Amino acid sequence: MKNEENTEFTLELLSFLDPSLLNYSEWLSVGMALKEEGFAVNVWDEWSHRDGKRYHAGECASKWSGFNGNQNPVTGGTIYEIATSYGFTQSSGSALEWDSVIGGKANSDSLVVVNRDWIEIREVKEPDTWNPKEQILKYLSIFDSTENVGYVTETWQKDGKYMPTQGCYDRTAGELIQALTTCNDICDVIGDYNKAAGAWIRFNPLDGKGVKNDNVTEFRYALVESDSTEIEKQNAILRELELPIAMLVYSGGKSLHAIVHIDAINYDEYRKRVDYLYNVCQKNGLKVDSQNRNPSRLSRLPGIERGKNKQYIVDSNIGKSSWAEWQEWIESVNDDLPDPEILSDVWDNMPELAPCLIHGVLRQGHKMMITGPSKAGKSFALIELSIAIAEGKKWLGWDCTKGRVIYVNLELDRASCLHRFRDVYNSMGLSPDNLANIDIWNLRGSCVPMDKLAPKLIRRAQKKNYIAVIVDPIYKVITGDENSAEEMSHFCNQFDKIAKELGTAVIYCHHHSKGAQGGKRSMDRASGSGVFSRDPDALLDLIELELSESIKTAEDNKVVEQTALDWLKRVLPSWEDKVLRDDLCSEEKAKQACQKVLPPQVYQDMMRDVNARKAKSNQRTAWRVDGTLREFPKFDPVNVWFDYPRHIVDDSGVLADINLDAEPWKKAMEARKPKEKKKQQRENKFEIAYASLELFGEPITVYDLADEMKVNKDTVWRYIKENEGFYTVKSEDNKSVVLRKQQ
Repeated sequence: MKNEENTEFTLELLSFLDPSLLNYSEWLSVGMALKEEGFAVNVWDEWSHRDGKRYHAGECASKWSGFNGNQNPVTGGTIYEIATSYGFTQSSGSALEWDSVIGGKANSDSLVVVNRDWIEIREVKEPDTWNPKEQILKYLSIFDSTENVGYVTETWQKDGKYMPTQGCYDRTAGELIQALTTCNDICDVIGDYNKAAGAWIRFNPLDGKGVKNDNVTEFRYALVESDSTEIEKQNAILRELELPIAMLVYSGGKSLHAIVHIDAINYDEYRKRVDYLYNVCQKNGLKVDSQNRNPSRLSRLPGIERGKNKQYIVDSNIGKSSWAEWQEWIESVNDDLPDPEILSDVWDNMPELAPCLIHGVLRQGHKMMITGPSKAGKSFALIELSIAIAEGKKWLGWDCTKGRVIYVNLELDRASCLHRFRDVYNSMGLSPDNLANIDIWNLRGSCVPMDKLAPKLIRRAQKKNYIAVIVDPIYKVITGDENSAEEMSHFCNQFDKIAKELGTAVIYCHHHSKGAQGGKRSMDRASGSGVFSRDPDALLDLIELELSESIKTAEDNKVVEQTALDWLKRVLPSWEDKVLRDDLCSEEKAKQACQKVLPPQVYQDMMRDVNARKAKSNQRTAWRVDGTLREFPKFDPVNVWFDYPRHIVDDSGVLADINLDAEPWKKAMEARKPKEKKKQQRENKFEIAYASLELFGEPITVYDLADEMKVNKDTVWRYIKENEGFYTVKSEDNKSVVLRKQQ
C-alpha cells in the first residue's frame, strides 16, 4: 500500500461503487487493483457480498490467488476510472497519487443528477385492460404518417435464443394505422409472431429500401435500455433524469426501453448525442446496453405477448420536451455555481478581503499577468518577484508579503534556471535566508497543455501552503487559437481553477502583439484575444523607452563620476584637497582632474575601469511599467532599468520625462497627407482637361480625356469613379461619353 491517504481514498471509492451494477470484467479489475495496492482479500470479499444475487462464498479468495501481477498491473487508478464512469466525483480536498489517473477524465463535469442513496423506486404496472391494437397505435404516433416503419415478427433460433429477422420495412405509419384501425386482430396487419419470442419495432423512420443505418431517414430517437438494474429502479432513474422520453416500453423481460428524443441533423451528431446520453445515464447509476447505439436498432413492440409477460407502454411523452431543453437542464443542474446572495444579508457582516500579496497591486488568491516584448526581461522580473516574496522584500518598489512560492519553469533547462535564480539573488544584494520558500518545477521538455497541467499542478501543490504560483511562460502551454476569445477564455479558466483550489495567487507572463505599442493603452498591448488583458486582476505591462543622446551622455557622466570617486578614495586619501567635487560632474572634466593628481599607471588603470563600466552601463535598457488594476487605484508608471540580470527602479527621475511613441492616429494622419494631396492634383488635372474639351461643343469620350490628360483610358475610368458624384458615363454611338452631373 502506498500510503494512508490512498487507503482512505480507495475505501471511499468502494463505498460509492455498487457491485451489482458492475459487469464481470469490472468486478475482476477491482479485485486485481485491490491486491496491487496492498489490500487484503477480505476487503474485496466484503464489498462483493453487497451483490446478493451474484455473490458466491469463496469465489473472491479463489480468484485472489491467481492475481500474480504482470508488467502492466491493474492499479488503484482503475478503481477510480470505474467509479467516475458510474458518477463518482472527487472532492477538492482529496488528493490522488496514482499517475494513471492524473490528466485523465475531468471530474468537474460530473453530470450527476440522481442521488442513488435516496432514490425511491417506481413500480411498473401492467395495463388494467389489455388492448394490443391500442398499444401499437399509440406507439406509431412517434412517426409521421408518410414515414416508413420497420418492424419484425418473424424469428430464428441461435444457441436456443430467438433472433429477429430483418422483418418488414416498406410500409408507412399511415398505412399501418389505417389497417390496424379496421382490423379485428393485429396479426392480420403485422403478421403472426412467436409468443415465446415477442416482436420488435425500429424507432427511427426508414427509406423503405433496407434496415441499415444508411436507410435511416431521420435521426430522431435513441434507445436507452439496461438489463442489469431492477425494473423499478430503472423506472425511477429514467424519470429523475428528466430524459425527453417519447415512449417508455416494458420489454417483457428484464428491462424498460426508453425511446429518447435525440433530434440530430445527421449521423455524426446522432453519435455524439447518444454518447453524451449514455454517459449521463451511466454516471447516474443506469448501466446502459451500449449495443443499442445504432439509429436502426430494434426495440420491443408494445401490444405483444412475450412468454408469460406482455410488452406494453409504461408511459409516453415524459421528462423534458426536447433534447435541447434536456441538455440545457442537465448541465445547469451540475453547474456547481453558488446561489445568488441577498446584499442585505451580508451588508453588516462583510467578508474579509483577501490579504495583499503585492501591496497596492495584487491580492492573494488573485491573478496577475506581466506583458512585454522580447528582451524586456520578463522571466527575470518573475524570478525577482519569486525572491521578493520568499524573502518578504520589495519588488519594483512595491512591498511583498513573505511566504512560499512555486515557480513553474517551462522554458529553461534545469541547470540554467537554477543558476539564473542564484545570479538574480546575488544581483539583488539579498542574503538567501529563505531558500526553502521557493520551489522550482522544471518542465522543459515535459510540459503539457494548460488544461492538463492545471490538475497536475494542483495535486502537487496541495498542502504546500503556497501564496503564489508563477508560470513562465504561458506560450508553452496555450491550447487553441490565441486570437479566439472563446478558446482563450477556456485557457484562462485554468488559472482560476488553480487559484480557487489552492487559494493562491497565480502570476504569469505573455508577449506583446507586433507593431508599435507606445500609443496603445497597457491593456491593449498583449498579443492575441483581448481576453488575455481583461481576465487577470492585475496587469503589468513593460514598454521600452528610447534613450535620447542627452540621457546617454548624462548616464556616462554618472559612471565616470562614480568610477573616479572609487579610485580617488582608494589611492588618494586626501583627494578632496586636490580635486573639487564639481570637477567630477562631467566626463571630460573628471578625466582631466584625475590625470593631474593620479600617477600615470594608476590613471590608465582607472580609465580601463571607466571604459568597462561604461560598456556595461550602455548595455542597460530602459523600461516603463504601466498597469491596469481591478482591486486597487491605478498607480503612477514605474520607470526601471534592466541591468542584466535584474530590474532597478530609476530613483533619479531621468526616465520620467521620456515620451512614448506618438498616438497611432497621428502617425496615420501624417502618412495620409501625401495621398490626399495627390488625389487633389488628379481631380484638378481631370477638371482642367474636361473644361478644355467642352470648348469644342462635342461629346466628350473616355478616349478624348485620355489623350488630353496623356494617360491611358483605365486611369480615366478610375478618375471618373473617384468623382462619381460629379461625373457619369453613358453609351452613345458605341462610345463611352462622359457627362457632368447637374449640381
